[in-house]
Amino acid sequence: MTDKRELTEKILALKKQKDACILAHNYQLPEIQDMADFVGDSLGLSQKAGDVKQSLIVFCGVHFMAETASILCPDKKVLLPDPEAGCSLSDSLQFDQLKAWKERYPDAVVVTYVNTSAAVKSLSDYCVTSSNAVKVVDSIPPEKPVLFGPDMFLGAFVARKTGRKNIRLWAGECHVHAAVSPSDIENARSAHPGARFLIHPECGCVTSCMIEAAEKGEDEKTIFSTEGMVREVEKEMGKEYVVATETGIFHRLKKASPASEFYPVSREMECRYMKLITPEKVLNSLENGVYEVKVPEDIRKKAIVPIERMVSIS
Repeated sequence: MTDKRELTEKILALKKQKDACILAHNYQLPEIQDMADFVGDSLGLSQKAGDVKQSLIVFCGVHFMAETASILCPDKKVLLPDPEAGCSLSDSLQFDQLKAWKERYPDAVVVTYVNTSAAVKSLSDYCVTSSNAVKVVDSIPPEKPVLFGPDMFLGAFVARKTGRKNIRLWAGECHVHAAVSPSDIENARSAHPGARFLIHPECGCVTSCMIEAAEKGEDEKTIFSTEGMVREVEKEMGKEYVVATETGIFHRLKKASPASEFYPVSREMECRYMKLITPEKVLNSLENGVYEVKVPEDIRKKAIVPIERMVSIS
């Protein structure tokens, strides 16, 4: 038995002993995904966290995701195996910044990406993920102005899809998705001319890709959340795909469609925060009860409102 297999078996045995559930994001390492009870995107993980029966949640993702689990499950202990697993996008919009922004536009509806801190969520009217942002914004009365943050690229995508003119965008971005350039996409697609192209709406060049896809009548077949990508490849086995999002998704895509081939737009699309979680750290977290993420009750009561609105609309 290999060391890796022994480690996994030890984690699974300890998980049962400690009455724990392991949740993992699509961008996690393959070995983390394989040991998890549930793997998904931010929306799926939020929905699953609310249904967890176990008393302990080990969240293999980043800090704001563990906070969301704590908000939804105040009676459960939530552990994040590495306390340094943060998020550049979440960091780009702070509580004081959103408070000042709201004060400038007091009549606006505040819509924030789930990639934000619990404190920012507590000031929000709605949370969204990439898979439901258009649907949520469409549900807001058209005469109401919208403040959308922190991802400006997802916000631009939502504005274009909804046709909304009264949406203001915060200038935040994900360091992984923002780095994708049109030339990266052009090179990858030229190298694989027969492949379908899938792009995440956080990408910095998503607006230009969206315009190009719309001109070709392919806009509904190009831009997807990570969960949308998984569902899409399950429909078409044995195809080739050029994919623009964090490379962790490739493990799940390959499991969803083993006969298909997947090519990254860039091998550098890797989130250093997501990759901080390792099996060794999961074991340490389970063995020693570290590192707990607990949202203060006063923040939790306010932050749960936009999350529940998001889940109900989805």
